[in-house]
Amino acid sequence: MSNDLTELVLAGNRRAVARLLTVVEAQEAQPYLAKLFLHTGRAWVVGITGSPGSGKSTLVTALARHYRAQGKTVAIIAVDPTSPYSGGAILGDRIRMRDLAGDSGVFIRSMATRGSLGGLAQTTRDMIRVFDAAGFEYVLVETVGAGQSEIEIVRVASTTIVVEAPGMGDDIQAIKAGILEIADILVVNKCDRIGAAQTVRALRSMLEIGHPTRTSHHGQWMETSHTSAAPVPSMWVPPVLQTVATENRGIPELAEAVESHRAFRQGQPDDAEARERARAELLERMNSALLKMAYTLLPSDVIEPALDRILAKQADPQSVVDDFVTTLFPDKITRQG
Repeated sequence: MSNDLTELVLAGNRRAVARLLTVVEAQEAQPYLAKLFLHTGRAWVVGITGSPGSGKSTLVTALARHYRAQGKTVAIIAVDPTSPYSGGAILGDRIRMRDLAGDSGVFIRSMATRGSLGGLAQTTRDMIRVFDAAGFEYVLVETVGAGQSEIEIVRVASTTIVVEAPGMGDDIQAIKAGILEIADILVVNKCDRIGAAQTVRALRSMLEIGHPTRTSHHGQWMETSHTSAAPVPSMWVPPVLQTVATENRGIPELAEAVESHRAFRQGQPDDAEARERARAELLERMNSALLKMAYTLLPSDVIEPALDRILAKQADPQSVVDDFVTTLFPDKITRQG
């Protein structure tokens, strides 16, 4: 069965892709993903993040239309927040992107975060790989737009676009939330509004402040001093672009900037960013697997008494966790001690 479904996905069968994405969301897709992994690495993943109301969905739609006009295939993953009460999600991006419906070269998948932090769902990476294996040339990932948590997008995207809008105070919020540091491309959308030029100036000033003589961008140290006798390695300085996505203004320039960043990344002799993304995924999956194992191995009757001890101030949470670890791995703890 798994062979049939993976073969259909590799052939680009839309129904098979949809079926496998459903299996991915149920976190039961590992046998399929293992077989598809060798066929991934061709799609370019573009992350689009920014504050709510900045026009991310409209920008994604406009960028997808641009790629389709060039004959490129596009998959869109729109991540929506999950309600902490009902567990459901509005999945409103499907509504906002309805203009793309019916285009066989576009596949839109909305998904809920299901409690995951960082603006992304745990299964986002796996969905990207399904689209990649199915032959989509671009995968656009729109995050939930939750401010500070958005920095996680850099761990899955090849190019990260941060969207700002005039009059929202985003120039200051970008510094506070750490958003500016993850941007490969900065976009001021809705630039037909009053204050757009001021927002552009503010972002460019912040870029100058954020790139001193020696700085780290995406984990790579870069020497920018022209007085140094050592050769200056190439570095990527995020451009600040202006768009009006509803009118398609600035979209060709944005797509060109994505291609420029792609060429830059592919021209580097050692892609440190790709290695760091792989490291982050490995550690995240290891943490998840170990946590599930701990729940399985711990006696079922220890959690509630532990909560009683914490609420009664008889033990602090870290001490309780240390006791759990000692219970699970007594030999390891004894040796370390």
